[in-house]
Order: sequence, then C-alpha cells, then structure tokens
Amino acid sequence: MLVWGIFIAIILLLLVLDLFVLNRKAHVIKTKEATIWTIIWISLALAFSGVIYWLFAGAHIENPTGLTASDAVIKYITGYLIELSLSIDNVFVIAVIFSSFAIPDKYQHRVLFWGILGAIVFRALMILFGVALITKFDWIIYVFGVFLLITAYKMATSSESKFDPKTSKVYKVIRNLFPVTQKIEGEKFFIKRMGVTAATPLFIALIIIELTDILFALDSIPAILAITADPFIVFSSNILAILGLRSMYFLISRMLAKFRYINYSLVVILAFVGVKMLLSKHIHFPEWISLTVIAVALIAGILASVLIKAEEELIDSQ
Repeated sequence: MLVWGIFIAIILLLLVLDLFVLNRKAHVIKTKEATIWTIIWISLALAFSGVIYWLFAGAHIENPTGLTASDAVIKYITGYLIELSLSIDNVFVIAVIFSSFAIPDKYQHRVLFWGILGAIVFRALMILFGVALITKFDWIIYVFGVFLLITAYKMATSSESKFDPKTSKVYKVIRNLFPVTQKIEGEKFFIKRMGVTAATPLFIALIIIELTDILFALDSIPAILAITADPFIVFSSNILAILGLRSMYFLISRMLAKFRYINYSLVVILAFVGVKMLLSKHIHFPEWISLTVIAVALIAGILASVLIKAEEELIDSQ
C-alpha cells in the first residue's frame, strides 16, 4: 500500500503543479507547447518502466500474478500503448464537445484538467472492480473478450460520427437539474445572478467529457486486463496515459482530419485483444506479439492516412 500511496501522491503533485504553477493563467495551448508537453509526458511514462522493474525485481510491491521484473515492464509498456492508442477516439469526442459549446481555446486546458482528475478516480474504481472480477471469476475474461470484439465490429461498420452533445440525454438531464447560461463567464463553472446559481458551458462540457471518458474506459480497461491482471501495472499504465491525454489533445486535435484511417488501427487493436482474451486459457501470446500488433496497426493507419489521398483531394487535383 505504501507504493500505491507514493504513486498517487506524485500524480496529485504533478496535477497541482500543472494547474496552479505551470498553467496558472488561462492561455491558448499552441502546437509547440503541446508538442513539448506530449514528449515530456510520454518520456515520464516510459521512464516509469524502470521503476516498475525495480519494484518487481526487489519485491517492493505485491505481485499477485507472479510476474518477473522483465515481464512486468513489457506488460506495463503494452498496457500504456493500448490506452494511449485508444485515447485517439477520446480526443475526437472532446474536440466535438468543445466545438459544440463554443469553449474558447484558452479555457480548454482547465476543463480537461478537472475532467482528467475525475477520470483518475472513476478509472481507479473500474480497474479495482475489473481485477477483482477476473481474479474471482475466471470466465469473466470471455465476457470482456466478446465485448471488445463487438466494439471493434461496431467501430468498423459505423459511419462517420454524428455525435452532437446538445442532443444527448446527459445535456437534457443537466438542463433539468440546473439553470444553464449560454454565456462563457471566464473560467467559472457556475455563476450567480439575482440569487440563482446557473451552470456555464464550461461545466456542461466538463460533465459530458467526464461521462464519455467512462464510456471509453469500458473499452480500454478490459483491453489492458487482457494483458495483465496485476492491479498496479493496470492502474499506473492507465493513469500515465490519461495524464498525457491533455497535451495530446492540443497536439493532434487539429490534425484529426488528416488521420482518417487511424480508426481502423483501433479496430485491429481491439479485435486482437478480444481474440487474445477468448484464447487466453488455451494459447499464450508472448507480449512482444501484442506490442508488435499495436505498433504495426498504428503505423499502418498513419501511413495509409498520409499516402492515400482523400476523395476531396483527388477531385481538386483533377
């Protein structure tokens, strides 16, 4: 428990430094700044694999699944890459939410900060619940596997996303619970006018982002549980990927249209992990295979997006 406490304390410290020191003043996160922070977060996450090795090599943490230090590192990196790749869809939805509620660029970081803080709490609960299920009921892994295959199929066969936050049930429920103002009031989530407290668009965007993250976690957490049921590896890889999601959002949200084939990469990753779960009791897939599939799928999606011209570009070139 000491290791868990130290890890959570460090995460909270990083979040406090982020909001109250490095980003105390609201400002637009430009591509250069987003790139630097994306590199920093990814570097920290990869460097943490050294801590994972030290913890498992020295038996400084509980090891319920009997992992060697090397296996623990590979499973951590694999889990981190899965969560990072599946976050791409999350970035798209966040971009739609901010656009729908006309959230100014300089306030988006604040909304994402509180959204990710909430995501850490919810995901911790979901991870502990998922690990407990797999530990107690072996058959649940088949349920997760089928769920991931269904998700991959729906993702592969669905048309372009038409998600509109303002037509969602969540938005309608919030409007029934609170008076909602259409005006942005700086960084405030609530304002008080004539004795009435009203929610601002920033708060609405925050709640919808929080709930959509929970929906995305229903995919990503079973995917990581297919790699390992060790709770600390699942939690640390998931949380470090989420922490890098904010800077990743500002880096790639402006380029999402260019990576139109990346969605198929996610389909391949989810399908592979689903099959791996279904066959886990009969066939053992070495972790290097999982890493290779994830890397190849992502690289193929990016290359296809860059090399294959969109229909609009072909028409313009004719």
